Amino acid sequence: MFTGIVQAIGKIVATDISHTTPQRNLSLRLEPGNFDLSDINLGDSIAVDGICLTVKSLADRQLHFDVSEETLLCTHGLDKINKPVNLEKALRLSDRLGGHLVSGHIDAIGTVVKWEPTGENTTLEVDAPSAILRYLTHKGSITVDGVSLTINQIIGNTFSVNLIPHTIAVTTLGQLQVGALVNLESDMLARYVARLLNIEK
Repeated sequence: MFTGIVQAIGKIVATDISHTTPQRNLSLRLEPGNFDLSDINLGDSIAVDGICLTVKSLADRQLHFDVSEETLLCTHGLDKINKPVNLEKALRLSDRLGGHLVSGHIDAIGTVVKWEPTGENTTLEVDAPSAILRYLTHKGSITVDGVSLTINQIIGNTFSVNLIPHTIAVTTLGQLQVGALVNLESDMLARYVARLLNIEK
């Protein structure tokens, strides 16, 4: 479990896709940047651009992960060498919940349709698949590449969020461009409510 509050920006430095089984498996290596590795152990969960991955090994101050075919099919960017990625450690029960409850299980891939400075802030608009829209609401929570954000507006299949200068400075969202693909996770509480109301398709 995570909060969507990014702790550091890392970089993918090596990938290796194995086809030894009917399914693809990706071996992934990250440079952690300023990410604190002092309390990370093998088997720990780390959110990488919002995707929950398990630490396979720590060597030469790099994080190593194995990524399954299922994860590769429903996410974007883990196979991109030199791609900057948002990093967050798993939530402890004693931590402050600065963002919202995030599982690290990506619901959909969205497309950036607008990235525009508006005064000191920036407006980010993302076109999202219809399957995730039923879980989005005005002033509700959404995770974009692992960053917890508040939805300002929903028009058709597009939602917009406001990025403050701090978010731009400490996450990869400041590097987005129109047409970029982003990993999306809806608010898990909204998904449970939808399930209870039997509106999930």
